[in-house]
Amino acid sequence: MFPKIMNDNNFYTPDGSNKERNPNLSDEDHYNDGLQFAQRERLPRAAGLACLFFPLAAEMVSKPMAGGWWILLVLWTFVWPHLAWQLASRSSDPLASETHNIKVDAILAGIWVALTGINLMPSLALVMMVFITTMGAGGPRLCLVAVFLTLVSCLATLQLTGIAFAPVSPPLTIWLTVPVLLIYPLLFSWVNYRAAIRMEDSRRRLQVMSIRDGMTGVYNRRHWETLLRDEFDNCRRHQRVATLLLIDVDHFKTINDTCGHDVGDEAIVAITRHLQLSLRGSDVIGRFGGDEFAVIMGGTSSESAIAAMTRVHDRLATFRLTSAPNLALHISVGVAPLTEEMAQYREWLKAADLALYKAKRAGRNRTEVAA
Repeated sequence: MFPKIMNDNNFYTPDGSNKERNPNLSDEDHYNDGLQFAQRERLPRAAGLACLFFPLAAEMVSKPMAGGWWILLVLWTFVWPHLAWQLASRSSDPLASETHNIKVDAILAGIWVALTGINLMPSLALVMMVFITTMGAGGPRLCLVAVFLTLVSCLATLQLTGIAFAPVSPPLTIWLTVPVLLIYPLLFSWVNYRAAIRMEDSRRRLQVMSIRDGMTGVYNRRHWETLLRDEFDNCRRHQRVATLLLIDVDHFKTINDTCGHDVGDEAIVAITRHLQLSLRGSDVIGRFGGDEFAVIMGGTSSESAIAAMTRVHDRLATFRLTSAPNLALHISVGVAPLTEEMAQYREWLKAADLALYKAKRAGRNRTEVAA
């Protein structure tokens, strides 16, 4: 009957990191994180490259270039973003696939920097996109790798094509590049802002799940016992009175066996609601699992706690479940006031457990106080 000491290693700790940084993530979680990562990169890549088409095309018009380069430009700016998404979304490891796509972006950016003759404005836009994307996606390490790939591909393209160095941008190229410099950072920031909001919402939901019982909404055993330890320390430090209750639903196994687990679940929820209606908002209710509840009543004497439990007994005496109108619910309660002899909170919990055992041995459907 007495709850066993918890092992915190058995409880889930929410973490939004991917599997490379958190090996405790499941394969499914790692896949979903990678897919979301690829989705975040999709829109900025598509919009940024589409805008880049125009200043790059303006530079190509000013230089007599073979038709194959035009085909490459169209494929890169309008087809590659969607191909990259397909490669990542269809991969068994979207995170790794999208990281490879980002490296391809860096290589292609270097090629087009070279093909423009390292023209200032288009080159600035390309390098900016590489820096922003890689720093946001993988931090300094990925950024350094991407810069290296961009530099190598640029030098290799210059060597192979023999394109002359032409850094000065004509007015048309400048005006066509300005939208890229404005739109891409804003779009990238907006996409990542939305992702941050979703992550924060998920973190909050996980935080609630980590401290609340999923069925009843009251505190789960792990968090409730933490609150009990804190209450014990505060009461000892400030000489405050407090009372601890352990509550057990009478013959709960019989209810499950004869009426079904759906009725048993409804009974658990009903007991929770009656406790919430009868106790103060400051009283801390927890569910230990199964049919056991526990309540910390700070600043409350054992007499007041017994009076509160009497109200619960009275409410249950006339209450019937909608799915089992012939079933009467009863609870046994153990009450343990905090005493000076208790050296640690588990002694307090043990006293309440002994009082609960006393109530069960005396016939159940009653409240007993620790001796």
